[in-house]
Amino acid sequence: MSRSQESFNKKEVRKKKEKKRKDKAEKRLARKDGESSGSLDDMIAYVDEHGNITDTPPDPSLKEEIKVEDIQITPPKRDRPEDSDPIKTGTVTFFNDSKGYGFIKEALTKEDVFVHINNCIDDIKEGNLVNFELERGPKGYTAVNVKILK
Repeated sequence: MSRSQESFNKKEVRKKKEKKRKDKAEKRLARKDGESSGSLDDMIAYVDEHGNITDTPPDPSLKEEIKVEDIQITPPKRDRPEDSDPIKTGTVTFFNDSKGYGFIKEALTKEDVFVHINNCIDDIKEGNLVNFELERGPKGYTAVNVKILK
C-alpha cells in the first residue's frame, strides 16, 4: 500500500477551511432568517429639536420656520473691528532673514500677523518691539510700514 500524499498539517488546514466555509454559510442563513420585512417605516429615523435620533416623528406644532439665508455652511468670517488708531504695536515672534518673511504677535488681540521684508522700513529680528499698520492681503491681514520702536 502506498502512503497518503496528505500530511497531517495539510489535513488540518483543509479541515479548518471546510469548517470556516460551513460557519459562514450558517451565519448567512441565520442573517436571512432574522431579517425583518425591510419596510421603509422600519428604516426611518427622526431627529428631534435637540439633535437626538428618535423613531417617533416630531410634533408639527413645534416646527420653526428657518430662512435659507440664515444657514451658514462655512465658518463665520472674522472681520477686524476698525480701531480709531490705525497704527498697531506688537512683537516679532518669528522672522526668517533668508526667505524674507515672518510673523508679528499683535499686543492687543494677541493674533499673529504676517510680515514680509518688502513691507519693513527698518531691519527687524525676532523679539523686536515694532509699530505697524494692517492691510488686507489675499490670504488675510498683512503688516505694512513696520518700524522698530526705540
